[in-house]
Amino acid sequence: MDAETKRHLMIVVFGMIAALIPRYFPMLFFTTRKVPTWFNEWMNYMPVALFSSLIAKDLFVDHSYHMVFTNFNMYLAAIIVVIVAYYTRSMFLSVMVGLLSVWGFALLFAAM
Repeated sequence: MDAETKRHLMIVVFGMIAALIPRYFPMLFFTTRKVPTWFNEWMNYMPVALFSSLIAKDLFVDHSYHMVFTNFNMYLAAIIVVIVAYYTRSMFLSVMVGLLSVWGFALLFAAM
């Protein structure tokens, strides 16, 4: 086996280990213990927090990591998504409406 093949094999093995650790150890830890109710309640907020942080980054930070406030089509789409998410409480529907809104506003503003 040449050095390049060994290197690729090591990358795959270490990638497998890095993907296994955050999945295996919590399962190992929580199978022998009862999960506290406060922890379950706290974890209910995680999808919303992660989704919000991803959206905020896309709205206010450009590719060179500078703050921008000129993405009007994205801001309009975000307002629509917030309204849809508030009334439907559906992550799937919010994402779909957001994608369609961004696409539609991009076409609309590109035509102007």
